[in-house]
Amino acid sequence: MALRPHQSSRPERKSKVEGRKDEKKKNGSRMKSRDGAERAAYFARREAAGVLRQVLRADATRRATASIKSLVYSPSVRNKKATFALVCQTLKYLPVIKEILTSTAILSNKWKKQEELIYVTIYDIIFGQEIATDGLVEKYIIRHKEALESALAKTCVRRQVKSVEDLLPNKNRDVPKSRFLRVNTLKIDVESAVKEFSKITKVDHDEMVPDLLVLPPGVDLHDHPLVLDGSVVLQGKASCMVANALSPKPGWKVIDACAAPGNKTVHLAALMKGRGNIIACELNQPRLTVLQETIRKSGATNIDTMHGDFLDVDPSDPAYMKVQAILLDPSCSGSGISTQRLDHLLPSYTEVPSVERVIYSTCSVHQEENEDVIQSVLPLASSLGFELATPYPQWKRRGLPVFDGSEHLLRTDPSDGMEGFFIALFVRKPNEDIAMRNDDSIDSTNFNRVKSFRQIYFPRMSKMFLYHASQMRRDGQEACGTCHGCSGPSCC
Repeated sequence: MALRPHQSSRPERKSKVEGRKDEKKKNGSRMKSRDGAERAAYFARREAAGVLRQVLRADATRRATASIKSLVYSPSVRNKKATFALVCQTLKYLPVIKEILTSTAILSNKWKKQEELIYVTIYDIIFGQEIATDGLVEKYIIRHKEALESALAKTCVRRQVKSVEDLLPNKNRDVPKSRFLRVNTLKIDVESAVKEFSKITKVDHDEMVPDLLVLPPGVDLHDHPLVLDGSVVLQGKASCMVANALSPKPGWKVIDACAAPGNKTVHLAALMKGRGNIIACELNQPRLTVLQETIRKSGATNIDTMHGDFLDVDPSDPAYMKVQAILLDPSCSGSGISTQRLDHLLPSYTEVPSVERVIYSTCSVHQEENEDVIQSVLPLASSLGFELATPYPQWKRRGLPVFDGSEHLLRTDPSDGMEGFFIALFVRKPNEDIAMRNDDSIDSTNFNRVKSFRQIYFPRMSKMFLYHASQMRRDGQEACGTCHGCSGPSCC
């Protein structure tokens, strides 16, 4: 009987040479994948440094800029998600980063020009535990990593805290917050949106803002089709409360005085059911582009944009004589600008008899940007026939008790599970002109003179104020703000 060669059930072993080739191939794939990730992180750090530079410079000069998300979601930024996370986290840890940089003295004049990239890279390597080998800055920080970590440990000991998180200011501690979605009723009804999002997560209706949905913390919907096509808007609750408090009626004419990035503008359009007209003013060209894109995406057809300062609008122009509501929400955090602009806004527009409601809002928690501004213009507002109303009377957090009537003001705070906001609503006193006519001390001739005085003198006075405001901006004399505390377009 012929003998057959032995057949093993085990697979034939590869030669050592073939094994080495396979291992080299696997290592090459891993290195390729790692190199791709490192390259993406390299560019994200530089994009984040560019955004951070704009934010910090705006804070240093006390001048308003676009919000963080507006800057990140500009066409020039490619890796938007990673860049946004890096900017926010770097700002969160920035006080600690600056402290350990000072104690190690590694930020020499040579690297001072790239300090924003230094900040971002230190966050990424020391706090984010990212491995970085590409780039001169990365190599420089890696070389000093041990010194930085030692300085961080000594800071914790000196402050008597157990973890790095305990070094952060309370406002920077991570507190899980609900996600808010505003349904754009120009494109979709609320129940259809609820049905769609219920497929992926729990959805609740907000108790105060009718078109607002509440989702659990951590839900990321940036790439959801309804978000991408503008059917729903990722917008904070406090931001949504502003337009809802102004409460324009369908068919009204409304001015949004500082409109970009446009979330409140298109919310106004939805509240007006697409009827009437909104004049959306924006002075800054890049922000105007963002505003126009927001409007296009929303599907609103009753909004006209104006590239220019709303203070240049002539309230005696017939095109603006029928304005019934005005929204003034200055860019975060144009503190000095906002104070001046409310002083301009009230005399410039409230003499128009048709104006019924004016909202002043900020994304700030500072008294000097909020209550102090209202207190300064209250006598003028009263003389022009306006008084403070109480938006959302069921809301418990009101204005700081620094003057009589501050209980009409509304504040929100991060401790409420939302962004910090301030809202003041002025409404025209009922029958104001009738009361003037019935005043025996004012005859018909004087009444008409008062009307003419309002229409002629106040706009000129506004221009004078504007001149002084522009001088203050050039001299950097404006009040401090919290620009990087804003949560971005979802805030604005």
